[in-house]
Amino acid sequence: MTNIAKTIFTGAGAILLLLILTWSPAAAHFGMLVPSDNMVMAEDPRTITLNLSFSHPFARVGMELKTPARFYVQHSGTSYDLKGSLKPATIMKNRAFRCDYTIKRPGIYQFVMEPVPYWEPAEDCFIIHYTKTVVTAFGDDEGWDQELGLKTEIVPLSKPFALYQGNLFQAIVKLDGQAVPYAEVEVEFNNVNEAAKAPTDYMITQTIKADANGVFSFSVPAAGWWGFAALNTADYKLPLNGVDKEVELGAVIWVHFEPWANGK
Repeated sequence: MTNIAKTIFTGAGAILLLLILTWSPAAAHFGMLVPSDNMVMAEDPRTITLNLSFSHPFARVGMELKTPARFYVQHSGTSYDLKGSLKPATIMKNRAFRCDYTIKRPGIYQFVMEPVPYWEPAEDCFIIHYTKTVVTAFGDDEGWDQELGLKTEIVPLSKPFALYQGNLFQAIVKLDGQAVPYAEVEVEFNNVNEAAKAPTDYMITQTIKADANGVFSFSVPAAGWWGFAALNTADYKLPLNGVDKEVELGAVIWVHFEPWANGK
């Protein structure tokens, strides 16, 4: 072997060893739409604040969120555009948005964010996460399972509020209105105070699969906000520098779980 070949071989081996030693499972991307309150009672403040971001929620690593393509709320079968109410914010050290919304009537409020496509070089694809969360107000909880007709959507089978830690959350993954058999669903905890410590990087993102009917189940181990992201590849591509790239479509829902009533 020549000296040049030895040098090339040694360098390649060192790079490979470095990759092996430093590799760890990647934290998942999540569109995030988290309200300050998801169960507004008569004695509570009527105005809630919604935080919109694009982040790794467990590791608390943010990414830039450009102005969403759409942001709205649906209540009693009617959608109301809220894009004009967005205010710039910084969440996890990155550009994000906030919206203050006043609850005026009882019922279910489904908030939805559709971002502009996000280019992810590491995955060589665009990412679009159709993200929603559900807020209930003043004792009226009819319609929490109503589909919104999003390109891709997680439709809850468990009421997406008034849940205790340890409860089983179930939902159906849909794409173009049809259930997605064996859809892959990533689950992460919104580790706001970074109090939760994962034993290994494998534990940061929990990954489950839906059944043949597109139904998935997950028992949440701790109180707080949890994100569920069902991922599918779009039936179209988007151009980047003259090259068509695949698009990852994420159906995301954020659900809050309360501490068990006796505090244990």
